Amino acid sequence: MHRLEMSGIVKRFPGVLAADKIDFDVNAGEIHALLGENGAGKSTLMKMLYGLYHPDEGQIRINGAETIIRNPQDAIQHGIGMIHQHFMLVPSLTVAENIALGMKSSRGLRLDLDVVSQRVLELSEIYNLRVDPDLPIWQLAVGEQQRVEILRALYKGAALLILDEPTAVLTPQEVDGLFRILNQLADDGHGLVFISHKLHEVLEISHRVTVLRDGRRVNSIPTSEATRPKLAEMMVGRPVLLEYEKNAPDPREERLALRGVSALSNRGTVGLDAVSLSLRAGEIVGIAGVSGNGQQELAQCISGLREVTEGSVEVDGQDVTNAHPSALHAIGLSYIPEERMIDGVIKEFSVAENYVLQDHGHPKFTTGKIFMLFRKIREACRQAIKAFEIKTPSTETLVKSLSGGNIQKLVLARELSRDPGVLIAAQPTRGVDIGATEYIHQRLLTERDAGTAILLISEDLDEIRALSDRIAVMYEGRIVGEVENVDVDIEHLGLLMTGGG
Repeated sequence: MHRLEMSGIVKRFPGVLAADKIDFDVNAGEIHALLGENGAGKSTLMKMLYGLYHPDEGQIRINGAETIIRNPQDAIQHGIGMIHQHFMLVPSLTVAENIALGMKSSRGLRLDLDVVSQRVLELSEIYNLRVDPDLPIWQLAVGEQQRVEILRALYKGAALLILDEPTAVLTPQEVDGLFRILNQLADDGHGLVFISHKLHEVLEISHRVTVLRDGRRVNSIPTSEATRPKLAEMMVGRPVLLEYEKNAPDPREERLALRGVSALSNRGTVGLDAVSLSLRAGEIVGIAGVSGNGQQELAQCISGLREVTEGSVEVDGQDVTNAHPSALHAIGLSYIPEERMIDGVIKEFSVAENYVLQDHGHPKFTTGKIFMLFRKIREACRQAIKAFEIKTPSTETLVKSLSGGNIQKLVLARELSRDPGVLIAAQPTRGVDIGATEYIHQRLLTERDAGTAILLISEDLDEIRALSDRIAVMYEGRIVGEVENVDVDIEHLGLLMTGGG
C-alpha cells in the first residue's frame, strides 16, 4: 500500500523550474532514499509535502486519498512528520515539554505533561527510543536529541517520516542505533523518506532509491540494484571518482605547532583546553569530532580570528600567537573558513574582487602601492576560474549568484594562490555537491603531495578517513586521541568522539 504518492509535481520560482513533473511514492513499511545534488529539487519536493511550499501543478495522495497540504499543521494532521537536519528543540525545556509544544491543553499543562510523559515512555519502549521525558534538552547528547524529534513526530501520529540528513552530526555508534530504530519503524508499517549524501548509508538502510537532477526525476531503482558509482553517476550525469589513490605520506619539517593552547567559546565557557598539536609539511592531519567540541575555536585560534588565552601557536618556529590574520597570510598560512558566506567571501563583491581579498595590495596587482591594476586582477581571476573549474558567467559576476560549490572553489583557489606552507581547511565540502567534493578532495591531496601542511577539520568521518594521514579526535575542547590513518578502527574513533575509548 502506498503511504504517499506525488504525481507530476511542478514548482516554479522566478527564473527557476525547481520541480519539473516529479513522480515520487513511498510504500508502507519502506525506507525510500531520496538523492540529488544541491539544487536538484529534493528540498523543494519535501517542503511541498510538508506544506511549506505549494505545488503549481500535480497531485499528492496520502493513503490513496488526494490531499491538499496548505501548511505544516495540515501535514501533521495527515500523518506526516519531518525530522530536520538542525533540530527544532528548545534547550531549556524538558523532553515532554518540547513534545507538548504547540498542542492544545485541555486539562491544564501539568496534567497534559503527565499524559505526554506516559506516552513518551510507551513509544520509547516500543521503538527503543529510550529517553527520560523529564530531562531538559540541554542535558541530552546529539543522538538523544534526535530521538526526541522522532518521538515528537510519532506522538503526533506520523505514519510517514521525512528524515533530512539524519546522520550528519552522529557518531558511528549513534548511526547504528538510528538505523535499528528506522528498520523497526519500517517493520511496523511506517513509510520513511531518507535524504542523505552518504551513499554507503543509503545502500545500507534503504529499500529503494530515487535520484533527482536539475528538478527532474532521473530514475527510481531497488537498492539491491544500486552501487555507489552508479548512484553518483545518476546524481551528477557523469562518472565520479569516489575513492582516491593516495601516495604514501612523506612528512617533513614541522610547519605548525600548538603548545597548550586554550581559548574561550562564544558563550564565555572553555572552548579549547590545553590543546597541543604538530603539523608537518607534506601531510594531512584530520580533526574529527561531533560538532561543537572545539573545532571552530581551534581553526580560529590558528588563523588569528580568536584570542588564545593560554599557550602558543607557532608557524615555522615563529611564535604567531594572536597575530593578525594579515600577518599570518604574509608568512604563508591560508584558511578555508567553515562559514564561507560569512568569513570567506563578501557576497556583494564580484568574483574578481573576492579573489584578491587581502591581496589587493600585492605588488603584482598594484602600481606605486596606490593604484590597483584591474586588468591583471581579472586575468589572474580568469586563470583561477579555468584551473579550479569555477562555473561563473564572468569575473564581474557577484558572488551571491554563485552556487555553494562554486563559492567554495573560489575560496580554495584564492587561498591556494598564495602558495601556502600551512593550509587550515575547515569543513571544506560542507553543503557542496558530489562533483565539487571530488574536485576539492583531489586538490587537497595534490597540495599535500607538493609539500603543503594541511589541517583538515571536518564532521564528515568518511572525508577524514579518505584524506588524512593522521587523525586527532576532539571532545569538549580537548584532543582525546590521535591515531595513524592505517586500518583505523571506526568503532574506536566513535568512542573517542563521545569521550570514551
